[in-house]
Amino acid sequence: MNFRIFSSVAVVLTLLVTACSTDDNLLDTFEPIPMDGILVTSNITENTIWECDQVYILGGRISIESGASLTICPGTIIKGQGGTAANASSLVVARGAQLFAEGTVDAPIIFTSVADEITIEDVKAGDFVSPNLDPDINGLWGGLIVLGNATISASNANTENGFDEVQIEGIPTSDTNGLYGGNDDYDNSGILTYLSIRHGGVNIGQGNEINGLTLGGVGSGTLIENIEIVANQDDGIEWFGGTVNVSNVVVWNVGDDAIDTDQAWAGTLNNFVIVTPSGSCFELDGPEGVYSASHSIQNGTVIAITSDRSAGGYLIDVDENTPVFLKNIHFTAPISKNGEFLMITNGEAANTTFENVTFSTEAENLSSILEDGGSVPAGISAGSITNTDASVMNWTWASIAGGFNF
Repeated sequence: MNFRIFSSVAVVLTLLVTACSTDDNLLDTFEPIPMDGILVTSNITENTIWECDQVYILGGRISIESGASLTICPGTIIKGQGGTAANASSLVVARGAQLFAEGTVDAPIIFTSVADEITIEDVKAGDFVSPNLDPDINGLWGGLIVLGNATISASNANTENGFDEVQIEGIPTSDTNGLYGGNDDYDNSGILTYLSIRHGGVNIGQGNEINGLTLGGVGSGTLIENIEIVANQDDGIEWFGGTVNVSNVVVWNVGDDAIDTDQAWAGTLNNFVIVTPSGSCFELDGPEGVYSASHSIQNGTVIAITSDRSAGGYLIDVDENTPVFLKNIHFTAPISKNGEFLMITNGEAANTTFENVTFSTEAENLSSILEDGGSVPAGISAGSITNTDASVMNWTWASIAGGFNF
């Protein structure tokens, strides 16, 4: 096979990837797999195009630097090497940079591990399923990190420019491409659509992993829709402030929380399916600094348990200072791994508004969804009707594999 480094120097790659499954803490060792593709080892400093007839291999933390853009054509496969700590492979969109990753329903863009044997030919044939990795294998590479200039609310932030800015988790403070936050709520970091992000979330430090998709201070000028996260070791999608809206999302078998919000995110998540995260289905945190804003999560279905896996944390976990609006969300199997209905409410949900949030249970059982008992909040009821349009998610691995049926 022929191998090319992005700088056009020829090398041969033979990669041994070792992964730790968060389910059983057993090491899964993959045999060395020769990969044919373009190895990217340097940051992107000018406008660049990645073609759809190539596999691109992330040879470490690769940043699209401010002023540059990366265009990824439909059907392209990006594979991350292993690595730990600062050497973990990931793709970072720095503040002032743009990523135009516009897949299609017939040719999604797939971010995965070098241990994944999926090929360009598979994608062209309409086969988007990994031929060798199960959909619960995680921690094989980093993830996708998008950073912007929109408002955030962070504690201990640098405010010398008149706004909060901090370093995103997962990137060493020595790398200024990891800074996010600003005062441009209409900031545009590009277009992300029809992306499947798989098997990521490598542990870079004690209790510190990379999310499948990290959005730090991303502005509303950014378009993000039709996103699938499969088997990430940490959270599926995590917002750190910003104003970006995200729609048509599937989060399947992640190792921690499915949806995580922080630092006064002021956008909307619309139309989504969550299936059996190992952590909480929703981990919703509010402002950390002076600035405060609310976000909305609507038109979603949560499958907390299947025949072989169940959610490991709370169904909804909110802070008392989290202003959030939850609307048209249905829990098809609202039990935790302990066989209990768990949702933090009472005082901690003082700023949470519920509208048509339903659970597949009998009405007399609704009070058991509260961690400490008490009255069921207004807007929560027993029911069985979902408001999710799952037809737009038929292209995802989760859908193809029967990961959700409702």
